Amino acid sequence: MTLFSVAGKNVVVTGGSRGIGRMIAAGFVAAGASVHISARKSAEVEKTAAELGCVAVPADLSTPEGLETLVAAVDGPLHVLVNNAGATWGAPLEEYPEHAFDKLWDINVKGVFHLTQKFLPQLRDAASADDPARVINVGSVDGIKVPGLPTYAYSSTKSAVHMLTRHLARHLAKDHITVNAIAPGPFDSKMMAFALDDPETRTAIASNVPLGRIGRPDDMAGTAIFLASRAGSYLTGTVIPVDGGITA
Repeated sequence: MTLFSVAGKNVVVTGGSRGIGRMIAAGFVAAGASVHISARKSAEVEKTAAELGCVAVPADLSTPEGLETLVAAVDGPLHVLVNNAGATWGAPLEEYPEHAFDKLWDINVKGVFHLTQKFLPQLRDAASADDPARVINVGSVDGIKVPGLPTYAYSSTKSAVHMLTRHLARHLAKDHITVNAIAPGPFDSKMMAFALDDPETRTAIASNVPLGRIGRPDDMAGTAIFLASRAGSYLTGTVIPVDGGITA
């Protein structure tokens, strides 16, 4: 079976040291891809890379220097770029700070755009009509439906990621580069730890998911691998909710 194969592909996963990024990176490594992961904290990303068997690239992707560091670390064609690095911010409406929008826009939206832009030569080198290069952006169900929590900047930037995905897909199709987004629901991650680490809250969140559970690593890795494989080569400009039915 080669329909879902990603063996031998060069893959970059940003924010790959923990949470959803780690789930995706682990899936690609297990499937035989050559993977680079990046994250801001050196010790954390190096520890994860050693555990998974991939390459660590410490880099702050909210800065031009961090972007250049990651791009320079990846040699040769790039078959798959997973833009997962992101941040959130929650505060009551009356107290919500202006700089929260600035910070999250820089990381969640500008970081996705500029890293994709800088990797274009390597993505084009990997691309062909039969096997396009792939860009996979990690959005959120909070960018599709209004969340119950006061995460105004986060949900707004994730909605922007979804539109940016469609915009890039339209313009990069001629280069044989597909651009799609995954919109996760509740998964075990640092962003969700405040809720999911509490057993009662975890049960309450799971009860509001039509499939009745929190997302598992295979759910996230499987979707990313599908998008990166021959099976997903005719999809571009899509936003796939991996949310157990929440947005349905």
